[in-house]
Amino acid sequence: MRMRSLFSVSLACLLASAGGIIAATLADNLKTIRAVGPEGSGNEAAAKVWPQIAASGSVALTEILAAMDGANDIAANWLRAAVDTIVSRELKSGAKLPVAALRTFLLDTKHHPRARRLAYELIVRAEPNEAGRLLAGMLNDPSNELRRDAVQRLMNQAKELAEKDATKASASYLQSLTGARDTDQVKEIAEQLRKLGKPVDLPRHFGFLMDWQVVGPFHNLKREGFETVFPPENGVDLKATFDGKSGKVHWGPLATSDQYGMVDINKPYGKLKESTAYAFTEFNSAAARPAQIRLGCKNGWKVWFNGRFLFGRDEYHRGMQIDQYTIPVQLKSGKNTILIKLCQNEQVEEWTTEWQFQLRVCDESGTAIYAVDRPPTPAAPKTETNSQK
Repeated sequence: MRMRSLFSVSLACLLASAGGIIAATLADNLKTIRAVGPEGSGNEAAAKVWPQIAASGSVALTEILAAMDGANDIAANWLRAAVDTIVSRELKSGAKLPVAALRTFLLDTKHHPRARRLAYELIVRAEPNEAGRLLAGMLNDPSNELRRDAVQRLMNQAKELAEKDATKASASYLQSLTGARDTDQVKEIAEQLRKLGKPVDLPRHFGFLMDWQVVGPFHNLKREGFETVFPPENGVDLKATFDGKSGKVHWGPLATSDQYGMVDINKPYGKLKESTAYAFTEFNSAAARPAQIRLGCKNGWKVWFNGRFLFGRDEYHRGMQIDQYTIPVQLKSGKNTILIKLCQNEQVEEWTTEWQFQLRVCDESGTAIYAVDRPPTPAAPKTETNSQK
């Protein structure tokens, strides 16, 4: 009897020790995969350990998913392939996936969005009815993909309700709008709400800056204006007068009511060619925080933030879209300044006459950041056509 007891204890110790070895081996193998780099760096070592990772049971799935945190795209592909292999084998054998552990992983927003998205897909694959319940809590999720799915779920509900109950449909569309960041979804939601008689303030939703001070025109002869340092680049004095392209120029207000925040430089100056102008605004931030300036522009441009040059593109009429350029900035608490240089070239085709830009301030997820003194969105004239170029 005592011998059997000693044997049981010894076996338990051996199994515990073996489990520790397996865990350590998986951790080491995952570290090898994460070391993979560009141009084949680390591929040979990864190829040796990957089969061992892929041979793991489903209990290892969350550890493999966690290895995606901070991994480069190449390493993430290796890890994704291991997950797919494990899941296919386990489900084929009739085994169940560790849904509870995957759910815990998914709900931990500190994990990388692509790993959380994969965890969501695995949960839904195992238990399809979980999709709606999970997405209901992800309308403002930091993962763009998960948030998009949550928004789409509400949009689908609203579409079904529209034929039966306009009030409930409007409520669902309005709720979906709070989480929508992708332009295609926002446009669709806004269109449906307007059909239901509900106004939508798209400039506020996106965080477009609508009120500016502009000065110009200065020259851009032979496209030399992009590199020419005109007075506003040396410091903004809204009371100053300068020598412009055809005489004295001074700062003046320019507000837009375009639903996509388009600021049209042709309005104050006409359809000029070979010209340069500047637009300036202040952004009064409630707190110091990281942010992004997102710009759309089809002309040559440069941007300064709090007097510091950020970036520029000496290109013309190559197309334009919302968030065409993304520039990270650090907002100060209180007043921040944004200066944009806008150059129009010499081309005379009708499609080259547009001289405009759109700019918004948001966080990395695309959620608008509002100035504490943001004025109401200007009302659009009945004859004005709002457009996203």
